Amino acid sequence: MPASPIRKLAPLADAAKQRGVHVFHLNIGQPDLPTPQVAIDAIRNIDRKVLEYSPSAGYRSYREKLVGYYDKFNIKLTADDIIITSGGSEAVLFSFLACLNPGDEIIVPEPAYANYMAFAISAGAKIRTIATTIEEGFSLPKVEKFEELINERTRAILICNPNNPTGKLMDKDLLLELLEKCCRTGTRLLVDECFMDFVDTEKAYSLSSKLEKYHNLIILKAFTKTYAMPGLRLGYCMTVDAELIKGLHENGQDWNVSVPAQAAGIAALDEENYLLASKELIRIERQYLTAQLEALGAKTFGSEANYVFFKLEKPVNLAECLLKYGFLIRECDNYHNLGSTYYRIAVKTRYTNRALIKAIKEVRRNALVIGNY
Repeated sequence: MPASPIRKLAPLADAAKQRGVHVFHLNIGQPDLPTPQVAIDAIRNIDRKVLEYSPSAGYRSYREKLVGYYDKFNIKLTADDIIITSGGSEAVLFSFLACLNPGDEIIVPEPAYANYMAFAISAGAKIRTIATTIEEGFSLPKVEKFEELINERTRAILICNPNNPTGKLMDKDLLLELLEKCCRTGTRLLVDECFMDFVDTEKAYSLSSKLEKYHNLIILKAFTKTYAMPGLRLGYCMTVDAELIKGLHENGQDWNVSVPAQAAGIAALDEENYLLASKELIRIERQYLTAQLEALGAKTFGSEANYVFFKLEKPVNLAECLLKYGFLIRECDNYHNLGSTYYRIAVKTRYTNRALIKAIKEVRRNALVIGNY
């Protein structure tokens, strides 16, 4: 089982804090925003004398609330098309366990979320990777490239949209073509849309609008990042395939999602203005970070998520140097096809983003003085 990149970074952050350094966690995608007050109030004001086990699929009241949310976008679902999970990562894990038997294969474009490999191992399955390249801006390969990898053991294809770690939004027409190909070959298409809510409204395209037609389609979502409450661990899977929903239910943990988390989720879904304001803040600060990084000679790749992916040739130990200033960023050298000069940073508020750029300038200036350029 591969080690979690987040867990590997935790001791570095702890050591810095013990030295009295204030650590900015830019290595994780937690929005630098306050949690909606209605969500906090919902937890405080739970009208229960016993915090009992919640149903394995999640409370129907919460699933029906999600149905109402999607109905605003003319996406027709029922509560029975949704399984609630403990975060987006568990949504991915449950779908792997439901779709894959030991020896089965799943095709995943790379670079990709590092924990996909661990989830495949948990299911006893094998990930077959298909590379995206820097020359093509990490765009999704043509459908023919996927066809070359499909064999008798292939059960699913997983697409992360927008991609983690690049933030690249996948081409709409190519996604639809891939969905049609999967339908014809009897292959599941799993689409990880955990960061879709951060995409600019005019650019966003969710395949959830195709769920009603395609029974081989599964949408995986993280809820709590969007509303700045990731500590509650709340996500969900959506599919109209009743047999697959049964499989998700049977392969998931019993009573996995807490009562307070779902109460907060129900309350947060009414906060439309919060979501719009959050998306606008991310858009403005993402543009600021991108422009500032490019001015420093970095190459960026058009992220549409709440993080920026970039390549900066020197200094090669940027992450190590920035930790001295209290900034913990994500090195991407453990991703396939990426080296030690690729990084991912979370988009924060202007105060933190400006301080980060200042720290990078100082690191580069110090490196120049000691001859690292």
